[in-house]
Order: sequence, then C-alpha cells, then structure tokens
Amino acid sequence: MNITFLGAAQEVTGSSYLVEADGVRFLVDCGMFQGGRETRAKNHRAFPFDPRSIDFVILTHAHIDHSGLLPRLVALGFKGKIHTTRATCDLLAVMLPDSAHIQEKEAEYANLDRFRRGMEKRNGRKHAAPREVAPLYTVAQAQASLKRLNPVDYDLEIAPHPQVRCTFRDAGHILGSAIVEVWVGEGARRRKIVFSGDLGQPARPLLRDPTPIHDADYLLVESTYGNRDHKSLEATQDELVEAVCDTLERKGGNLIVPAFAVGRTQDMLYLLADLTRQGRIPKLNVFVDSPMATAATEITYKHMALLDDETHELMGRHGGAQYFRKLDFVEDVEESKALDRVKGGAVIISASGMCEAGRIKFHLRANLPRRESTVLITGFQAAGTFGRRLVDGAKRVRLLGEDITVRADLYTLGGLSAHADRSALLAWLGHFRSKPRRVFVVHGEAEVAEGFAADLTTRFGWDAIPPQPGQCFELD
Repeated sequence: MNITFLGAAQEVTGSSYLVEADGVRFLVDCGMFQGGRETRAKNHRAFPFDPRSIDFVILTHAHIDHSGLLPRLVALGFKGKIHTTRATCDLLAVMLPDSAHIQEKEAEYANLDRFRRGMEKRNGRKHAAPREVAPLYTVAQAQASLKRLNPVDYDLEIAPHPQVRCTFRDAGHILGSAIVEVWVGEGARRRKIVFSGDLGQPARPLLRDPTPIHDADYLLVESTYGNRDHKSLEATQDELVEAVCDTLERKGGNLIVPAFAVGRTQDMLYLLADLTRQGRIPKLNVFVDSPMATAATEITYKHMALLDDETHELMGRHGGAQYFRKLDFVEDVEESKALDRVKGGAVIISASGMCEAGRIKFHLRANLPRRESTVLITGFQAAGTFGRRLVDGAKRVRLLGEDITVRADLYTLGGLSAHADRSALLAWLGHFRSKPRRVFVVHGEAEVAEGFAADLTTRFGWDAIPPQPGQCFELD
C-alpha cells in the first residue's frame, strides 16, 4: 500500500492524499492551493495522475483548501463517488459554485489586462501580451461535480470499494467536518489509516468537541497550530470587547471583519450576541456581506443537531437576532457597495477570511485608509495572502488596482481559531492506546510541522515525520 502527499505537506493548503492498494486507488481530500500568484500554476498541475483512474474520493470537510479542486477532478474525467458528511454536501452546494464564480471572474480580469497590454503594444509601448487565461474550472463544472456527492452519516461504516471500509467521526472544526477512519485490505493484510482532517479546538462555541480516536496503523494529523497555544476564550472575548468599544464608541469608525463564510462568520455572530446578552457591548448594527456566508448560516441552522448545547440555548430558533440592533444579511450588490459609504457605527463581516477574494476587498479598500476604522483578523492567514501582509504590518498595499496607505487599526483575535492548538492536538493524540506504525504530520508550515513531529517523537516515542510535497511512502 502506498500513500502520496499531493498537498498540505509542509504547507497549510492544498490538502490531498493519494492511497493505492490491492487494486484500488482513491483520494482523501482534493483541496485548492491558496496564498499567492504561484498557487495558480500549482492548482493547474495538481494531479500527477489520470483522474479517470481514481475509484472514489473521501472528503473530510468543505473548506476550499480541502475540497476546491473537486470540480477540476471531475472535469478531467473522474467518474467515481465523493463520500462525505451530509452537512458537508449541503455546504459544497454553495461553496464550489462560488469558488468557480471567483475562478471565472479572475480569468475575466486577467484577460481584460491582456487586452489592455495588447493595445499598449500596438501604440508603441513594449509589452509581451500574456496568453489568454482560462478559469481553473467553471460554474457549470462545479455544478457537475456536485452530482458525484454521496452523503454519509457520522459514525456509520460504509464500503466505498470492496477493499475499503471507512467511518466519519465529528472533528469539531466546522459544520460537517470529519476525522476519517479508513480500513484498507482484508484479513492479515488489513491496515487502518486515520486522517485527522482539520481538528477543532475543544470547548469553543457552536460545535461539539473532536471525537477521540484510540488506534491506527498509520495516522495523518494536522499541525496548523502545532507550535503554539491559542488565547483562552475569555481572553478572546476581552479582545473583541476592546475592538468593538474602541472602534465604534471611541473612534466612531467601522469594524471590518474578514471572516471565512463557513464557521468563522457563525462564530462571530454567536460571540457578538453572547457579549450583548452579558451587557459587555451595546446592541450593534451588524452586516453579513457574503451571500455564501448567508447560505452557510442557513445550513448551520438546518443542522442544529450538530451544534453544542450552549449554542442551542443562546441562539434558539431565531439565530440570536434579538441581541442585535440590526442584523442584515446583505445579498444585493448595490447594497454591498452602499456599505462602503458608511463612515461609522457598522460591523461588517465579509468573506474571504484571508482577504484574497470576494466583497471583503472592497470594504478594505474603503476602510484601510481611515484611522477611525479597524480591521479585525479572526483566523489563520496563510503565507502569501493579503491578510498575512496586513498581519505582518504592511503600511502600503496594492488592492483592486490601487495603492493604499494602511491607517486603520488592526486587531487579531488570538483564540477564535477553528483549528486545535498545540495543547489540544497533544490531548487528542493522547487518546491513542497503541503506538501507530508511523505518523505523518501534515497541514502545517514547514517549520511548524517539523517541530511538531519532533514533539511527538519525544513525548510519545512515535515515528513521526513531516512528508515533503509529492513524497510517496510504501506502507507495510
């Protein structure tokens, strides 16, 4: 049995693992690379295999860095099923067409630039006009990929192939996220591989804690925050109170919140409602400016059974709307544009979470130059992303074709990550009752993955390594 690490190997995006054994070939995750211009080429060459040769796909959750290349896989000939949880299927119906729309728009903008350069060349200015850019995939191809989904319940064993059994366990990361236990082969040749997917932080709003796993022959574990711990939820609430009061009451500006449409947006609504209930912040004017976030919130309430008891108590049947002065889910483009004329008193939550695409870019363009406004960073910012440049202290940025001076304040909420921190990862791993034959540390930047692998070797005596991109291992 072989496993090849196609992505999320010493980096945090592009999750995808190819497993080959006993006449079966399947992928676990099929994620898009994110983080800068160089990722475009990586996404176009992401499959070092014939997609028609893949029997099926197991998908841990809906985030684009785990699911975003599924439409391309299908467009290039994949005919099998994509097995994932029911909530993930519902989220993908929103997220993949949205991703495709972004791909189409980016190709359109690139080709307009190509046309402009061609005209300048005709007029005597020397430019090498780039070749026409095709989208990574289209909305129609994304819709076609949804037909390959097979919804699966948590804790129910399925057989996607005669040689394979698998069970999805709640990972507590986002709605529908899963740890996947996979058994490959029969009899004495049977081996169990556990894919952690992205693990959630325990004792956080909305979702249940990650399910403990007790054994595996081989383990793939994420390490996004394998080198540090998050701030406590209490400290995070204090930071949020400070950001809200400083921006809206003292400075009179807007609070701009880049937030992942799935998970982080719903976390923010919960926290703002809870802090208002506690009397720590006033009732706010909150605008959720992301059609995908609106749809994801509706899907979240559809799957209330997957949420924890505290969320049921606070949000109830009406999503906590009674705790807001105004809670507006913005759909119309003109209404979204009108928000950029609001000078103060608004909390604008908009996608994308790493500021790479979507409506958040327009709100940042309007508010970054304003000293009275604040940008609130609520999640991990991958290397090379626009959000990472802000976190790293950029004073001038290029955004939507304009050079912008950054005058707005920047707050970073340290404890709101949907990923388990170092202590939570070690606690989850501590549930293993037997030693895996080998542990592969994935989904972490190179230095973090290497350090966390060393920690596992020291603490547990495990054979733990961070695989290189594209590296293939033969498993006994």
